[in-house]
Amino acid sequence: MTTIGTDPQSPALTSYQGDVATYWNAEADPVNIRLGDVDGTYHHHYGIGEADWSCLDAAEPETAVINELHRLESAQASLLLDHLAFGGQPLREGHRVLDAGSGRGGSSFMANERYGVQVDGVSISAKQVGFANDQARRRGVDGKVRFHLADMLDTGLPAGEFNAIWNNESTMYVDLYDLFGAHSKLLKRGGRYVTITGCYNDVYGQVPSKAVSTINMHYECGVHSRRTYFAAMAANRLVPAAVVDLTAATIPYWELRSKSSVATGIEEAFLSSYREGSFQYLLIAADRV
Repeated sequence: MTTIGTDPQSPALTSYQGDVATYWNAEADPVNIRLGDVDGTYHHHYGIGEADWSCLDAAEPETAVINELHRLESAQASLLLDHLAFGGQPLREGHRVLDAGSGRGGSSFMANERYGVQVDGVSISAKQVGFANDQARRRGVDGKVRFHLADMLDTGLPAGEFNAIWNNESTMYVDLYDLFGAHSKLLKRGGRYVTITGCYNDVYGQVPSKAVSTINMHYECGVHSRRTYFAAMAANRLVPAAVVDLTAATIPYWELRSKSSVATGIEEAFLSSYREGSFQYLLIAADRV
């Protein structure tokens, strides 16, 4: 496949990856920026947990709703971090972790703050990498949290050096067999891999539903089937340690977002696909054997 690069420091990208990078370099979605402005932690994912619906009746409802949406997305990141481990034990200072598809760095900073670990983040968006590295400097953690303009399928980082790796809603942009093969090489034996992701439900049908196809078109991505995750893990020495169905837990976030000033119009596709059962929101934790 043809590869492209935007400058000498850019990773070699397929034509599709180039389109994805262009999308995220141009992206200025208020739902990502305004929620991050609440406390300076910028995420690129969705939320979980029961919503506090009283925010709709607050004296300043717009601000209250933004704060509540951010609380829910930070709860999602916190749950992912709960499942990080090495050799069955919690992470600790001195461990090294990788945030694959790191966006503006929210989960990376949370991991460093919680565990004291060294964090490498990778993204193919130069805009995201620049933003995240600036955040690391502002926070005074640029010696321990670094972001790289790199393809998560070929990071250039040393093999066998990572105690844990995660993808937070970024697996739908790559082939899972290639991704888990790359992660398996980077992880130490006993290292933990965690992903939170949307996937289409094989029980519902053999192809994505119309709602899931709408999501694919909106984000220029390719949502994978649930079974593909487990097949690709098995092929790459990643053994599931925990699987948590978060579908019901994410619906309140989408219901609240649909009523907010940062709604983008994609909310109904998520809600309808979750409710009909064609789309699922899963946390999968696996150990490298």
